[in-house]
Parts: sequence; structure tokens; C-alpha cells
Amino acid sequence: MSTTTVKPIKPWAASPKDRAMTGLSFFLSLAVTALIVETTPMKGKLAYFFLFFLSWFIIDSLFVIGKSGTKGVRDALAAKVTLLGATIVSLAVFSILWATVSRGIKGLNFNFLTENMRNASLFDPIGKGGILHAILGTLMLIAIAVFFSVPMGILTALYLTEIKGKAAPLIQFLVQAMSGVPSVVAGLFIYAAIILNTPLRSSAFLGGLALTILMVPTVTRTAQEVLNLVPRDLREAGLAMGATQWKTVALVVVPAARSGLITATILGIARIAGETAPLLFTVGVFDSYNFNPFKGDQGTIPTVVWRGLIGGTPESVQRAWTSIMVLLTVVLIMFITARAFGTKAMKKK
Repeated sequence: MSTTTVKPIKPWAASPKDRAMTGLSFFLSLAVTALIVETTPMKGKLAYFFLFFLSWFIIDSLFVIGKSGTKGVRDALAAKVTLLGATIVSLAVFSILWATVSRGIKGLNFNFLTENMRNASLFDPIGKGGILHAILGTLMLIAIAVFFSVPMGILTALYLTEIKGKAAPLIQFLVQAMSGVPSVVAGLFIYAAIILNTPLRSSAFLGGLALTILMVPTVTRTAQEVLNLVPRDLREAGLAMGATQWKTVALVVVPAARSGLITATILGIARIAGETAPLLFTVGVFDSYNFNPFKGDQGTIPTVVWRGLIGGTPESVQRAWTSIMVLLTVVLIMFITARAFGTKAMKKK
């Protein structure tokens, strides 16, 4: 008995003719762009970029009209606009990364990652001194901010999405208002409320509190969006099995949103990792190690970058660029680690 397997139909797949037309429109757009740049005053990379997209859109739209009529132009327009937006965002991100890595890699060496600046200055040769103290200080500040921000942000999001009490509108308004607070205001608040009115002075703990003010709204809003994506059927199933609301939230809703909540934490860390203004008011600057979070100034990567850039010498500016690259690397490692643990926990379940 023979059986015949029917090949699945994929109407969305491009045919060889469609691919040929796309390639032809691409090369024609390149030719038109080069011709315009050579024969007009429009010069430079930006001219090539925008003229290419404009030419590609016009030529490809003409091909679409020839194939599908005017009905396909709307889809072609949406596709081209989406691609243009994605390309602009990608170019901006990659240009930042390229500028940081290409300039920062020149000053990277073993001493830079393993020493402090106690016996060196920002104006010394790049091989003397390092930023290990600043790396440890930055990690300490992030840990303090995460310790306070993540529970506060997630619990606030749970209240806004699950409890929806009488105070929910007010809390929602405050969260949205705090999202737009400039970072310097957070530092000024801690400085005016605590440092000027209590015996406490600048420390990593106070810097962590300032960063907490900036991190909580980001974690709350992201966690709120994630919790809203959890299907309502899961909540109803938990309640139907006799679980109380808090058990349903703790054992059903939160585990279902675990990956998204990790993302909320990551976005919160990204919000505060490079902040400098609040640290100038609450942490100060320090060129050596300080493992006491409650006493004394603390060295951080953002303040090293700030001091290096305002120093103005080639050595100090090089330290600033290399410090920026190290900060990006540290944050990237934290992102990957958080994602890895989140994925591993989901697989175990």
C-alpha cells in the first residue's frame, strides 16, 4: 500500500521570480543612488543611506504595482517603513558599540582591570593604575538598588494588576510620574533629605537608594506589562481549584511571568548602570577600595568616566573610553547571567 505525502503549501514564501525582482530592485536602487550622489551636491554616508531607501521604496513599489496592482502598495509601504526604522535603530546601536570598543580597546590591559588608582592619577600613562575599585563599587551599588527595587517594583505591579485596590489609580499616577524624573533629582533628594539632615554622609548605601528611585518605576511598568500578558484562564483555573488569590498569584501568575520579570529586572539595571549625576551627590569619588557600603565615599565606573572626560588630557580621556567599554561588558555579563538562570529555571519546571 503506497502513501502519498502532500507537500505543504506556503503561499507566503517568495518564488524565484519574486527573489529576482527583489534583487533587481536592490541593484537598481544602488545604481540610482550612486548616480544622484555623483551628479548632485548631496554627498556623504547619510546621503547614500537615505537616497538608497527612497530609491528602493519607489522602484520596489513600481514592481509591486506591476505584479499585484495598487492593492500591494500599502503592504510594501508598511514593510519598507518598518525596515527603515529597524535599520536606523540598529545603526545607532552598532555605531555606539563600535565607537566605544574601537576607542576603548586601546587602553585595555591587565593592570587596568586588576589595580586601583590609589598610587596613580588619571593623567598618568594608561598602564599605571586601574579601575577594579570602580568595578566593585558599581556592582555594590547595583546590588543595593536591585535588593530594594525588584521586590518593590514587582509587588507594586502585582497590586496594580491583581489586587486593583482603591489606591491603584494614585499609585499608577505616581509610577508614571517617577518614570520621567531626571536622575539628578534623585541624587538631590537623597542629598537634601538625608545627608543634610542626618549624621549620615556619602556612601554606597545612599547611592543605592538614589538609584532605587530611578529603578523602581522601570521595574514596575515592565512587570505590569508582563503580568497583563498572563492568560486570564490561568488565574481562573487556580481559583476554581480552591486556591486563594495570593496562592494563585504566587504559584500560578508569577511563575508564568518569570521570564518577563527577569527582563524587567534587566531593564531596570540598564536604566541605572551608567548614571553619574545622582552618584556625585550621594557617593562622591574614591580612588581605592571601600568594602563598607554604609561609610565613606565609593569609586564607581560612571564617576571615573566623568572625571576622565573633564580631565581633558589624552591619558584621562583614554581611561574614560576604556571604562565605558568595561561598564558595557559588565552589564552585558549580568544580562547573560540573568537570562541563563531564568531559562534554566524554566526548563526545570
